[in-house]
Amino acid sequence: MIIVMKSKANQQELDNVINWIESVGYEAHVSKGVERTIIGAIGDERGKVVLKSAENMPGVEKVMPILQPYKLASREAKDGNTVIKVGNVEIGGPEFVVIAGPCAVESEEQLMEAASVVKNAGASMLRGGAFKPRTSPYSFQGMEEEGLKLLAQTREKTGLPIVTEVMSSSQVELVESYADVLQVGARNVQNFALLKAVGHAKKPVLLKRGMMTTLEELLMSAEYIMASGNDHVILCERGIRTFETAMRNTLDISAVPVLKEKTHLPVIVDPSHAIGQWRFVLPLAKAAVAVGADGLLIEVHPHPEQALCDGAQSLKPEKFSKLMDEIESIAKIVRKGYA
Repeated sequence: MIIVMKSKANQQELDNVINWIESVGYEAHVSKGVERTIIGAIGDERGKVVLKSAENMPGVEKVMPILQPYKLASREAKDGNTVIKVGNVEIGGPEFVVIAGPCAVESEEQLMEAASVVKNAGASMLRGGAFKPRTSPYSFQGMEEEGLKLLAQTREKTGLPIVTEVMSSSQVELVESYADVLQVGARNVQNFALLKAVGHAKKPVLLKRGMMTTLEELLMSAEYIMASGNDHVILCERGIRTFETAMRNTLDISAVPVLKEKTHLPVIVDPSHAIGQWRFVLPLAKAAVAVGADGLLIEVHPHPEQALCDGAQSLKPEKFSKLMDEIESIAKIVRKGYA
């Protein structure tokens, strides 16, 4: 259930409602909007009748059920959109955000060169994998903690916040000590132990859609994170597996407006993993901007032919600069700003 407070409700009235919600066995999740405050009462649905009586409390405007199975991620649960701040970067706000960098951290030289390229082209954040989940156990698995150290060093030198993947609940504390955003990859979207673990983290989480995951399942995975205490979740559409074999995955561009209707969480798009071929990344990136995504996740490598991971889908520096130039005009039309 959600309890909508009156626009002129004072702090004491708000505190009284929160205390009452907790006294009847529910968790209170407060969302303060521009005009009013909404309190999500999360718990056993059998207590809906009890919660309904909150309408009689001072400062309460109305009590409504949340119809979706994902309670905290639902648009009903929040007044307006969630904006996630990472350093000076805001994801989900008026500016369009580009996160770019290599699939995997391979060396200090490679990472610094990639970081300089993406920063000079106008990207706001740096991506790079220290731990790499691969289909084959014989493929490059990443530099692990040494890769995390290189990412942190690169952040110090460039000022770019870093996004990197965490693969298991046992890694969360380590990765959080280095990263600005924790990425949960497509293969782990329903790793519920990991989702709960990043839910206890203090850093934002970039949650990728799985290859065979419905939008409701994606939002339920976000709910796991939020129900564990972390409401800073960024959703990422990265392509789903279909019968088509001409590309690695099929980018579900319709997921962006549908998610925007269903949730208040920011939504970004990863066209690199969706298509798997660098020459198609630009048109898909432009489509993502046009359809209303909050940002892009792009793979960039200074020398893709030498990449230890996903070189075929990585943009060379000049191609990435062209992408940034071409999406700028679209972003300015669709959004109020551009970053």
